[in-house]
Amino acid sequence: MLDYGYESMSNPADKIEPSEHAPKSARYINRQGNSDPAVGELPRIGSRPSDKELANLVRSLGPAVSRFRPWRPGWLVTIGGLIIAVEIGAAIGIYFADGTTWRKLFGIGTTTTERTSRLDLPNSPAQVNSPAGVPIASTSPPPTGAASAAGSSIPSTGPQSTNGAPQAPGVSIATVAPRSPGGAPPVSGVSTVTTGAAPSGGMPARVASVGGANESASTIRGVTNSEVRFGISAPFTGAAKELGNQMRLGIETAFDLANDADGINGRQVKLVVADDGYEPTRTMDTMKQLFEKQQVFGFVGNVGTPTAVVALPYALEHHALFFGAFTGADLLRRDPPDRYVFNYRASYAEETDAVVRYLVKMRHLRPDQIAVFAQHDAFGDAGFAGVAKAMRALRGDDSAILRLDYERNTVDVDNAVAGLRAHKTPIKAVVMVAAYRAAAKFIEKTRDLYPSMIYTNVSFVGSTALASELMLLGPRYANGVIVTQVVPAVDGYSSAILKYKTALAKYFPGEAPDYVSLEGYVDGTLLLEGLKRAGPKPDTETLVDALENLRNFDIGLGAPISFSQSDHQGSHKIWGTQLDDHGHYQPIDLE
Repeated sequence: MLDYGYESMSNPADKIEPSEHAPKSARYINRQGNSDPAVGELPRIGSRPSDKELANLVRSLGPAVSRFRPWRPGWLVTIGGLIIAVEIGAAIGIYFADGTTWRKLFGIGTTTTERTSRLDLPNSPAQVNSPAGVPIASTSPPPTGAASAAGSSIPSTGPQSTNGAPQAPGVSIATVAPRSPGGAPPVSGVSTVTTGAAPSGGMPARVASVGGANESASTIRGVTNSEVRFGISAPFTGAAKELGNQMRLGIETAFDLANDADGINGRQVKLVVADDGYEPTRTMDTMKQLFEKQQVFGFVGNVGTPTAVVALPYALEHHALFFGAFTGADLLRRDPPDRYVFNYRASYAEETDAVVRYLVKMRHLRPDQIAVFAQHDAFGDAGFAGVAKAMRALRGDDSAILRLDYERNTVDVDNAVAGLRAHKTPIKAVVMVAAYRAAAKFIEKTRDLYPSMIYTNVSFVGSTALASELMLLGPRYANGVIVTQVVPAVDGYSSAILKYKTALAKYFPGEAPDYVSLEGYVDGTLLLEGLKRAGPKPDTETLVDALENLRNFDIGLGAPISFSQSDHQGSHKIWGTQLDDHGHYQPIDLE
C-alpha cells in the first residue's frame, strides 16, 4: 500500500504534512501532544501508518466511504464493455454515413442493388395484371453469373440522398437482382409496395432504387468514381407499356455494350427507370423521384408528348439534360433550341409532312380526302398540327381537315368511327397519330366499312406492337398499313443495324429487333459519345458543350448525326415502311 500524508478532517486549517518521502525527522504530534492520533484525525506520516490509524481514518469518513471497495474485478469487465459499445456505435454511425464504402470493405451486399434486371415485366397478379403494380429496375452492366431467382421480394436498401426531397405520396421503391448477359431468363415475381395515396388522376408512380447512391468522389449529381446514372420516365404499365419496354431495352443494350468495354472514361453507365403509365398526372412524381431521390445525372429516352409537357419544364428548371425523348413534338424543338434538350429523331411535323406529300403526290389524293385519327391530348395536337402545316404547304384548306379523336390510354374509338361515317366528303386515307392498341382497334372497326382505305401511322405508334395486334385480327387488317420511321428498317444489313442486332441478341436473347428499341439504342449510343467527349470529370455543362460540338458522327444509319448550338436535332430523315400480309414491314419510297 502507498503511504499518504493526510491532514486532520477535524481541523481543516491544518496544513498537509509531507509523506514518507519527507525528512525522517517529521513526526506526528496531535493537538494533545500525544504520539497516537485521536479518532477522527489523520496522522502526519513520516512512516507507514498502522492498521489502527487507517481504521480511524475510514470511520471518520462516514458509512459511504466505509463501504467503498476501490478495485472490484467486475469493474474491468464493465469498463471494457462500455468501450466496445462505444466503438460499435461509432462503426454503425459511419456505416450509415457512408454505407457503400463499409459494405465494400466487409464484402457485404455490394452487387444486389447495383446490378440490372431484364426488361420483361413480372407476371404476378399484383403487377402487370394489376393497374397499380409493376417493379421498376435499376440497370447496370450485366454480371456473368446466373439470373436472379424469380418470386423474390426485394426491398430497397440503398441509402437515400441526404439532399433529396421526401418521397412523394404513392411512390413505390424497389430494387431488382442481377441480369445475366448470357441468356438468363427475365427476373419475375419481384414485388413492390405502394405507400400513401396515389397521385391524383392516375395510378401511383413507381421508381427504382439504386444501391450506393451516396457513394461519390465528387459533388456532381449522378456521377461517382465508378458510375454515371441516367433516368427514364416512361410507361411500363397500361396501354402504351410496350413503348416504354422497348425504349428501355434499346438504351440498356447501348449501355451494356459500352460497359463491357470498360465503360465511359472508366465509369459504368446505369439506367434508373420510373413508370409514369403514360399519364401526365404521374409524371411529376417520377421526375422528382429520379432527380431528387435517385440523383440521376440526366434523363434519356422519356416516352410521350403529354408526359413531356410536365417533364420538360422540370428538367429545364433544374438545368438537367433531357436527351432523346421518344416524341416528335415541337415543344422539344424550339428555335433557338433549349440548351439542355437534345433530340435524335425527326419531328412529327417532318413525319406528317412526308406522308401527306406521299398521299397527295404519289397516291394522287386530294387534301380534303385525308382525315386525321388522333389522340385527344398534346400528342394528337402535335400530329394534327403537322398535317395542317403540310396541307397549307400544298395549298389545301387546313380548316376543313376532319379530326377524329380518342382518349389516351383507351381503345374507345366508337365516336371516331361514327364521325368518319357521318362525314359527307368520302375519306380515302387516315393519318393516324395514335398508340398501337387504339390504332389497331380503329382499323379493325373501319376496315370492312372502307376496304380501300389507306392507313398511315407516325413512328410513335410502336411498329412491332401494331403489327402484332393487327396480325391477331388477320392478315387483311395488317396488309398495306403504312408507318413512317425515324430509323432504318430493322431487318436491314447496314453497319448500325448489324451491331444493334448483335448486341441485342447478346444482352437480351430472345428479344426480336424492334423500331422503338433501335431508336433507344441510337439514343444511348449518341449520349455515350457525348459523355465520352465530356472527359473524365463530366458535368451537365461540359456534356452539353460536347454534344453541341458533335459533327458528322457516323454510326451507319445512312446519314451522319450532327448537333450544334443552333440545332439540337440530330436527324431529319424519314423512312417509309408498309406491312405485308405476313406482318412484316417492307420499305417504300415516300418521294
